[in-house]
Amino acid sequence: MKPEDHQESQFELAGWPVRMVSYKLGETYVAKIDNVSPGAQIARAEGASREEAESRATEDAQRRLQRTRRMPVD
Repeated sequence: MKPEDHQESQFELAGWPVRMVSYKLGETYVAKIDNVSPGAQIARAEGASREEAESRATEDAQRRLQRTRRMPVD
């Protein structure tokens, strides 16, 4: 199977810059969210529609990012 209907966007989530990539793989949509730099994957979800997969991935990423502590930089 080859990914189809590829879409990419960047936005801020819980105060962090993130990139979301979503695509159709067979009959399932896949959404992945990573932090823009260095690109580590934060969340991944699947769904019957693009909206469902993106919503699930966004909820998971938001939950994880809200628990992440930020250390002040001097």
